[in-house]
Amino acid sequence: MQAKTLGQVFTQRKMAAILLLGFASGLPLWLTARTLQAWMTVEGVDLSLIGLFALVALPYSLKFLWAPLLDRYVPPFLGRRRGWLVVTQVLLMLSIGAMALIDPQTSLRLLALNAVLIAFFSASQDIVYDAYKIDALEDRELGAGAAIGVLGYRIALLVTGSLAFVLADQMPWPMVYALMSLLMLIGIGASIWAPEPVVTGKPQTMGDAVVLPFRDFFQRMGGVWFVVIMFFTIVYQLSDRLGQNMVTPFLLATGFTQTVIGAIQGGIGLISTIVGVIAGGAIIARIGVNKALWAFLGLQIASNLAYYWIALAGDDRGILTIAIIIENLSGGMVTAVFVAYLMSLCSRQFSATQFALLSSVMAAARDVLVTPAGAIAESTGWPAFFLITVAAGLPAALMLPLVAPWNAEHPRGAALHTGETEEEAVGA
Repeated sequence: MQAKTLGQVFTQRKMAAILLLGFASGLPLWLTARTLQAWMTVEGVDLSLIGLFALVALPYSLKFLWAPLLDRYVPPFLGRRRGWLVVTQVLLMLSIGAMALIDPQTSLRLLALNAVLIAFFSASQDIVYDAYKIDALEDRELGAGAAIGVLGYRIALLVTGSLAFVLADQMPWPMVYALMSLLMLIGIGASIWAPEPVVTGKPQTMGDAVVLPFRDFFQRMGGVWFVVIMFFTIVYQLSDRLGQNMVTPFLLATGFTQTVIGAIQGGIGLISTIVGVIAGGAIIARIGVNKALWAFLGLQIASNLAYYWIALAGDDRGILTIAIIIENLSGGMVTAVFVAYLMSLCSRQFSATQFALLSSVMAAARDVLVTPAGAIAESTGWPAFFLITVAAGLPAALMLPLVAPWNAEHPRGAALHTGETEEEAVGA
């Protein structure tokens, strides 16, 4: 297969579709979290009940349970990936719109049930969206596709986390949710317009859909390497996650005001993240996933050293600005390469199940590992804490030669990704 230039990679129809589908993927998230919390607060709902609404996000952690259904069955229109995308997006549009018909003061249980439905349909859309990227992208396109998807996702978070609040000052919250539901039309249109991936060998029974993804993992990796690779997926971002878990308390304790933190993180931080994501995708497309895993791990560790610098220097806005730029640039790059790495491990025949499993296990284990961060910071002090977060990157660094050898084209255990779509097959 002839190698594509960066311009050819980023200007493909499927990349534009992935950007729009990334927007549709990110749109529902805060509509059942921050935005919903704001609405309930305005309506005078008790804070303890608002806190319990965090449980509505549970489907995002459990999505691997029904992912095999989406690998096994094919809707009677648009194909295995686009068909399911449209189904989940229509259901999301209806369920988000239904929020406009519910009064939080008198129908809190109904509001909670509807929020759970939104989270379930959103998690289901994510399953298919991730599978679409894996199926539609070639090996060297994985990083660019991951980056473009993250960009669309973050734009959606900006819309629901900022525009929704602005609109809420001009109109009632139910009207805001009605307008947000209409934005799902962007995803529906993108799903219809996107080229359908060509994939052979889908599971023929539900038993196959559950068993074959695991068998495929073990056949490609072997039992011992499967365990090693799973451990690597857990620890690769540990340095960054451990530090990020305590950044806000650290900055406040150092003397920065909430206004200063919000202004720098929301402005410079957002721009740096977007630049990091796009640059990360371009770099991965140029040097490959393996070399990018090495390079971006170093940047991830450097971002924690920037906070160590603040811990020594104290309340200095200039250093804070530098630290947030480094953190968000590296964070965008690390996100792009890590998503690309997980995608590389998934076979196109079982991509929905395998990616849902990898991402769920990684997220759950990561969330458990970072819980001691507060206790560590309290017992060691901030400078020592951030040095410990730097040391937390060493396990991943030591495993890189085994999991992603520098001179190898693909990570150990990676599946083949040809990225053929029906549009390209007809053209050929």
